[in-house]
Amino acid sequence: MQMIREEFGWRVETPAKLNLFLEITGKRPDGFHDIETVMTTVGLFDTLVFREVTTESISLRCLAADDLPETSSVNVDNIPTDDSNLVMKAANLLKKHAGNRQGVEISLHKRIPAEAGLAGGSSDAAATFAALNQLWNLNLPQSELQDLAAELGSDIPFFLAVSSWAVCRGRGEIIDPLPRMNPMWIVIVRPPVGLSTADVYRACRPADNPRSAIPLIDAIQGGRHEELEQYLHNSLQTPAEQLCPLLEQVRQTFEAESFLAHQMSGSGTAWFGICRTESEAQDIATKFKAQQLGQVYVVSTIS
Repeated sequence: MQMIREEFGWRVETPAKLNLFLEITGKRPDGFHDIETVMTTVGLFDTLVFREVTTESISLRCLAADDLPETSSVNVDNIPTDDSNLVMKAANLLKKHAGNRQGVEISLHKRIPAEAGLAGGSSDAAATFAALNQLWNLNLPQSELQDLAAELGSDIPFFLAVSSWAVCRGRGEIIDPLPRMNPMWIVIVRPPVGLSTADVYRACRPADNPRSAIPLIDAIQGGRHEELEQYLHNSLQTPAEQLCPLLEQVRQTFEAESFLAHQMSGSGTAWFGICRTESEAQDIATKFKAQQLGQVYVVSTIS
């Protein structure tokens, strides 16, 4: 997350994430699932602009970023701008928690597609906590912001963490930062259909013998990227394919290319493949765009 102070307030560039590993380790009494996941941020960003206002009102407008090609542009028609949006929820929660009487005008410029498993909404909410903490001069510590963030969503605290790589446990709110990793080039495809996170989790079951993320982490830290195919894992992938048969076609398309490894991110529907070089990633992305698989992005992990 990059925060820039401007004359009118703050501008924040906030990234998408990928799950290189996701195991369901148990079902919780509160209805959520316990997970172990390895997450990393990637170079696909939403931009949020926070403008000071003289009233107590909080408002949000959402626009498609105008700097993406048509094959990567986001449809914002179905993204709400009322209190059901995570950005508005974050702003309202922070205002109530701090007893603040200030307002804000928020503009959200979307590049991260929704219902994709890329956590665009969670990233935007994290940016809201961070920016309004500054704009409203609340001076809340990071730990307090992360506790508030966990009330809204399991992925949000990750984006407030100091590391761009982490192992997340519990519902996802228990964060164990990882050391800096060498960047990897990645192709992402978001098919023309999305999935509800809640629907995918309802269709999954905890693993009888949960896999560990340690072999994956060791391979990445050791630069043994040729081993990634055997260590990437997402236990939500099978239920997602059952709910969205188009994902099987996407998987087969990825299998036909020379990726080091590939899988679905989070609860889907975005699929990603890890490449050896940027040039290879660009070449494969060009093929995918011609096949009209959906929105196509070339990104690198953020070290």
